[in-house]
Amino acid sequence: MSAYPLLETVDDPADLRGFDRKQLAQLAGELRAFIVDSVAATGGHLSANLGTVELTIALHYVFHTPDDRLIWDVGHQTYGHKILTGRREGMGRLRQKGGIAGFPRREESVYDAFGTAHSSTSISAAIGMAVAARRRGLDHRVVAVIGDGAMTAGMAFEALNNAKQANANVIVVLNDNDMSISENVGALNNYLAKLMSGRFYAATKKTAEKMLSGAPAMKELAKRFEEHAKGMLTPSTLFEEFGFNYTGPIDGHNLDVLVDTLTNVKRLAGPQFLHVVTRKGQGYKLAEEDPIAYHGPGSFDPGVGIVKAKPAPDARPKPTYTQVFGDWLCDMARQDTRLVGVTPAMREGSGLVKFSQEFPDRYFDVGIAEQHAVTFAAGLAVEGLKPVVAIYSTFLQRAYDQMIHDVALQNLPVVFALDRAGLVGADGPTHHGAFDLSFMRCIPNLTVMAPADENECRQMLYTAFMLEGPAAVRYPRGIGVGVEVVQEMKALPVGRGEVRREGKRVAILAFGAMVKPALEAGAELNATVANMRFVKPLDRELAFRLATTHDLVVTVEENVVAGGAGAAVAEALSESGVQVPLLMLGLPDAFVEHGDSAQLLADCGLDASGIAKSVRERLARAGRRPGKAA
Repeated sequence: MSAYPLLETVDDPADLRGFDRKQLAQLAGELRAFIVDSVAATGGHLSANLGTVELTIALHYVFHTPDDRLIWDVGHQTYGHKILTGRREGMGRLRQKGGIAGFPRREESVYDAFGTAHSSTSISAAIGMAVAARRRGLDHRVVAVIGDGAMTAGMAFEALNNAKQANANVIVVLNDNDMSISENVGALNNYLAKLMSGRFYAATKKTAEKMLSGAPAMKELAKRFEEHAKGMLTPSTLFEEFGFNYTGPIDGHNLDVLVDTLTNVKRLAGPQFLHVVTRKGQGYKLAEEDPIAYHGPGSFDPGVGIVKAKPAPDARPKPTYTQVFGDWLCDMARQDTRLVGVTPAMREGSGLVKFSQEFPDRYFDVGIAEQHAVTFAAGLAVEGLKPVVAIYSTFLQRAYDQMIHDVALQNLPVVFALDRAGLVGADGPTHHGAFDLSFMRCIPNLTVMAPADENECRQMLYTAFMLEGPAAVRYPRGIGVGVEVVQEMKALPVGRGEVRREGKRVAILAFGAMVKPALEAGAELNATVANMRFVKPLDRELAFRLATTHDLVVTVEENVVAGGAGAAVAEALSESGVQVPLLMLGLPDAFVEHGDSAQLLADCGLDASGIAKSVRERLARAGRRPGKAA
């Protein structure tokens, strides 16, 4: 007998809409169980998806998707949506190469109305789509589901500010999972929400406004009375100040209330704002108790939960680069009271938990607000503090102007610790840190470093902190290569690389995490291998020496080739008048898909065998062979 008898009959939301409402609770239970079993097998986002099960069902039950557009902000809570829209069988290869993505993608399904993965974009997209629908004469609704965390970003409020002026028939559903509703308050709010979203309330309000239009003083008094009354019973009238009709908060796990309220809201014209309260990890006790641990777990036994792997007794555990950063930050803070840590809502991911506990008065989580994080750090630096901004490479893209205008232009001593540089694996193209070397190395005053191993990462962070201007240290996701991390911190000579292996004919200039596979390829080819360390300022002296003593120069970086570190070498050699065959290896001029990181690197030719193969092919075209290994 199937564990999911009802769920297995849903291959399309039209099937769901054929159910009796009494069947929806059973469907929710099956969908929640399926998500737990699925994520336990493949890994992925769990807590957020469990929290939106009932909301997902209600949205597809009330709205006629895909004609009605449904946009999920960030998108890591869309597994239920994917399962109900014909991708149930595909969950077995979730976030794997060739499988379905962990986030909404337009090319994956017509039900994914807008591609997301970076937060706070949904309302802007929804308003644009609603305006386009009106201009095209289409009669469909556009719904944006956004979390309370994503609402901290300025972009979300920029969109709210534009909705009334755009006259958009858009519905914003705030998925608030950071507060709880007691039964009594929840029942009252559910009743009021249904009342305020109903046609009678809307019609009465419209009639009253018309009657009072000739008496401005009375109209203003009535408006103030309404706001005061609603303000006593609902959280805020903030969203109505933006021109939205606010409804809520309602219990996001009560299907009857969700369906009734969404049905009412759907009938109303103009910008609508529905406040829904959910609980992360709902229905799976372990995730409810620790939603952070179950935010994005690897595979696990759902009956047991996440079990931390125990290292072998004689094995020295390799730290991740994130752990190396977290340890360095605490050590550096003990030495220099000017240090402050800043993160845009990535405390756990960026390795700031220990620092936040040990130095709570010097730790600042500014929410999902990357632009603010960088300019906030600039303000700290202007007044004599030494801020360290811990941020993922892909998220720094959102604060590029602030990095240039507010930090670099003023030559302020801000350290950017860029985690997840290069390919990050299962999260895919929205999260790969593929462009940072290209977009950073063109910025004046900015020093850019890429460590080859864990210890070099620690020493580079110290080097960056000791500079009087802005600096960035970019390092990959995951564990290091196994080098011992030396506690003593010493500044590296700025703009100086090192030769790691002496060889003949071929010189490989490797940057950051590519040093290890370059050394392996170099041993096979008997090539010289340099750890360049600095992308900016580049070690031009070393590049010139190797270019003039070898037949082929090869650059290797885990960044797009266009405008990257290899391009910096090409520019330097050109300016020096050196003419030498140059092979630039890196990420392609394309968005790399999701999958296992090692496999993705191999597919891009950036593992040891791929590097060696590319060198051989280039030499073969030139009629030369590499020197034999010693």
